Amino acid sequence: MVFIQKTVVCFLQQIKIILAKGAFIMACNKIITIGRQFGSGGREVGQKLAEKLGIPFYDKELLKIAARDSGICEELFENFDEKPTNSFLYTLVMDPYSLGFGTSGELPLNHKVFLAAFDTIKSIAEKDGTCVFVGRCADYALRDYSNVVNAFIYADIDDRIKRIAKKYELTDAKAKDLIRKEDKSRASYYNYYTSKRWGEMKGYDICLNSSQFGIDNCVDMLYDAVTKY
Repeated sequence: MVFIQKTVVCFLQQIKIILAKGAFIMACNKIITIGRQFGSGGREVGQKLAEKLGIPFYDKELLKIAARDSGICEELFENFDEKPTNSFLYTLVMDPYSLGFGTSGELPLNHKVFLAAFDTIKSIAEKDGTCVFVGRCADYALRDYSNVVNAFIYADIDDRIKRIAKKYELTDAKAKDLIRKEDKSRASYYNYYTSKRWGEMKGYDICLNSSQFGIDNCVDMLYDAVTKY
């Protein structure tokens, strides 16, 4: 009898937790987008925040969904992922038809891929209602949504070098060079496709220095921002 009572109590507690979690997600109803400097830990912040909120997380996963929904090869999404591809020579090599050598009115391949990802972000936002997106101009794609919180994670260069050198087994010099290239790539991509400037603080709701606060504190501050305000 005691065992049965304990089992029932445990079951009711689990039901209470599930209902509370569901009510919390409905009450939260926020979509969080996270821009980030390369090596700042922005992806980790986004992933931990999604786990803490109990909501879906989209980073590279977005590319697979966009490829599936659009019918465009996934490899193309990976090739164009947050990379500037607006030069005449690059477009000519990758998609000569876009420059009038084939079907008229065709968009350049990089634009097709961007728009497919753009549509996928909005589709996911409509379907999930609340989730976390990392990068890929998600803040711009969802600029007309009232329930979006846009964050940007940055860090001191020494911490970024240390993180990238460890992750990719690089020397500090090579890690610094990779950081410079990736930041430039992300900025060029973002600035080209949006009406804003990548990393410019006035373009975001919250900007956090992960070197100053640490990854977990950044998660906690974003958590408070989307649940209390």
